[in-house]
Amino acid sequence: MPDNKNTPTQELKIVILAAGDESISTTPILLQTLGDRKVIDYVLQNARQFAKPEDITIIVGHQQKEMRAHLGEAYQYIHQDKRLGTGHAVLQLKPLLQDFHGDLLILYGDTPLFHADSIRGLINRHHLRQAHLTLLTGVIAHTHPYGRIIRDVSGQIVDIIEAAEASKAISEIRELNVGAYVARADAIFPVLEKLAPSPDGTYRLTDCAHNMIRTQLTVESYQIYDQDEVQGINTAEDLAQAAFIVQKRLFRPHRPGAESTVAFGTGGWRAVIGEGFTMFNVRRLCQALANNIILRRQEKQGVLIGYDRRFLSDRAGEVAAEVFAGNNIPVVLLSEDAPTPLITYATALLHSAYGLAFTASHNPPEWNGLKVFLDDGSLLLDEETRQIETETNAMSVADVVRIDLDMAIEAGVIVRRDMTNEYVDAIEKFVDLDVIRKANLKVIVDPMYGVGQLTLDIILTEARCRVEFIHERRNPLFGGRSPAPDLEALQQLITTIQDGKYDLGMATDGDADRIAIVDELGNYISTNDILLLVYWYMHEVRGERGGVVRNLATTHLLDRMAAKFGEKSIEVPVGFKHIAAGMVQHNSLLGGESSGGLTVRGHILGKDGIFACALVVEMLARTGKRLSQLQEEVYKITGRLYSLEENMGAYPVKSISHSDGTKVLMDNDNWALLRFSGTEPVLRLMVEADSPAKARELIEWLKQFCSTS
Repeated sequence: MPDNKNTPTQELKIVILAAGDESISTTPILLQTLGDRKVIDYVLQNARQFAKPEDITIIVGHQQKEMRAHLGEAYQYIHQDKRLGTGHAVLQLKPLLQDFHGDLLILYGDTPLFHADSIRGLINRHHLRQAHLTLLTGVIAHTHPYGRIIRDVSGQIVDIIEAAEASKAISEIRELNVGAYVARADAIFPVLEKLAPSPDGTYRLTDCAHNMIRTQLTVESYQIYDQDEVQGINTAEDLAQAAFIVQKRLFRPHRPGAESTVAFGTGGWRAVIGEGFTMFNVRRLCQALANNIILRRQEKQGVLIGYDRRFLSDRAGEVAAEVFAGNNIPVVLLSEDAPTPLITYATALLHSAYGLAFTASHNPPEWNGLKVFLDDGSLLLDEETRQIETETNAMSVADVVRIDLDMAIEAGVIVRRDMTNEYVDAIEKFVDLDVIRKANLKVIVDPMYGVGQLTLDIILTEARCRVEFIHERRNPLFGGRSPAPDLEALQQLITTIQDGKYDLGMATDGDADRIAIVDELGNYISTNDILLLVYWYMHEVRGERGGVVRNLATTHLLDRMAAKFGEKSIEVPVGFKHIAAGMVQHNSLLGGESSGGLTVRGHILGKDGIFACALVVEMLARTGKRLSQLQEEVYKITGRLYSLEENMGAYPVKSISHSDGTKVLMDNDNWALLRFSGTEPVLRLMVEADSPAKARELIEWLKQFCSTS
């Protein structure tokens, strides 16, 4: 992530150009009443959010007495004797700022309707891009007498043409210079001193921008989307229109947030709803991500945002979209709740700068969170998440730039889109549907009230499976329990299989990135055994070659199988981001973890319960064997080990690893692991041994170790 040396806290001074002499009546324009205040009060309200009164200078003209009487003496005033243009007005500050090397925010007194977030976005973009000048622009449908923004094919500003001097073709350009600037003081004053007069004899700020572009100084822009913001006030009709806009804004709700800390675990950020998971934190976190996109100049890649069925997930997705849109970053917002693997796939397909999935995966229903994916679909690694955490937690609400959802959708910067078909097509290209169709399998699926039902139903139905679902309806409370597909949670699935003569039972967790399997006899198949079966099937039946990547809490039987095949087995810390990175580094065939996640080379760089289910169905169809039979074949290759896990030995120790918690390795691939969960506030005890009794003994040994340490 690039260093942001020019931070948003850099010193800032503000000048307000308020020397106009037109008036609607005997009262100066800027002192006319607009809503419950004067026109100039709106401009000052914005200015005070970014600078102290002593750092705000107001350029006044003939109405200086009235202006001072209304605003008071907290501000600095400069009287512009002759109205020689906006450039000349700003140049009057130079004697006051001889030793100032910060930035100067320039606002117009007769353009009072800018949102504070628009000014904040302007300042933020200026700092992040380390520009000499940054100007506010808008793509405006209505005709306004403002300068037209001219860009080259790469999108860089190359000129600003004033409306009075524009050709007919230039006048058709809808991106306008709407009248607010941030400039480095030591860059703009030398340019202002050399300005030539315009055809009407005045010195214009737009000519300053023109000259800075010509001398290779950095000129950037920030785009607004609310066309009401550009409403200037020069006539009675303008004032009436502005009053209507002010009244309309009163009906837009204000959504405050509560402050707390954001911390990433192994699977993203997760927190209890209403405590850590708040819309305030969602906004701060998304602003940090948006800042990173701007620093990397990846705005055109945009972001993709999806969400699951948890309480507030859909709202969090919309709040996130508002922040990215407010930072001029295009957003694809999925039109309905979706599995996390679909979001992962869509992020890579669109090559989005980031993909966001609002979910807490298998956590209890009172939790929610966010998974963030890079443009290849892989999760952010630790160094990136630490930097984003730091930036997020240093922010206040005043640092967040956002625009309202409906406005952003109308402007086209947020687009709602359904990507179910693209994701389903990708799985169906990988899985042999023709083989499955011939098998006439009877399957039952438990999506655990999560988001797995729609996509898996499409795939299995198109494969001509006889498929039934339980717990498929939306329930944000997940039936009052965690949507984790473990043995205890799947009792109804097991009972139904035993009573109904199904070939296979499958389950996915709340966001459908994890899988659980029950065989035709109603026996729960552990994830470790699923990984063995899938690796054996891909390598020996489908003929793919390559090793495996597993985390340190996953079965060593994968190591035995890989060794039998002459392939490598790589151990990584807990967290699928490490598995994905290991797969890429070693071109591995399979990556998986004992908690229920797996993927295969050629699919996404994240775990996918939908894909895993389809692959297991293909395995049964192609081999023509029962799952219990396939397990026995695999055990003939690897032998048996027995695993236990609990949230919380007198055997020779070969070595101890502290790469992620404490893992004790013993003879014959036996091991015991103690580590804190990266996704829940629990201590996990996990073991694997060559008999159930020894596994239980090791768990008890770990408990004793915990109680005495």
